[in-house]
Amino acid sequence: QVRVVESGGGLVQPGGSLRLSCAGSGVTFNKYGMRWYRLAPGKERELIVSISRVGGGSINYADSVKGGFTISVDNAKNTVFLQMNSLQPEDTAVYYCHRFPAPVNWGWGTQVTVSS
Repeated sequence: QVRVVESGGGLVQPGGSLRLSCAGSGVTFNKYGMRWYRLAPGKERELIVSISRVGGGSINYADSVKGGFTISVDNAKNTVFLQMNSLQPEDTAVYYCHRFPAPVNWGWGTQVTVSS
């Protein structure tokens, strides 16, 4: 099945860190861009970071995560990462990755919960 698989979420206390992974199954990333989104209960889906080309492109962060989140890639492993530091309760959401401009089906996402 052609899909992306998000992983690395979990429960952390405020100020903690997580590293999310977005791996391709039957789909390659390096020729394309990749975006990380999050969806929190009662809120609209939010684009949090975009890299224009996984194989080496420009990166843009949303103001809401600037300074705390970092996107990175491992082309050999066909994987995109999202390092999340200084997590706060507002960051609680399901996190998704999505390829562009040639999208594939959305994955299930990975749950991030920040709570004391």
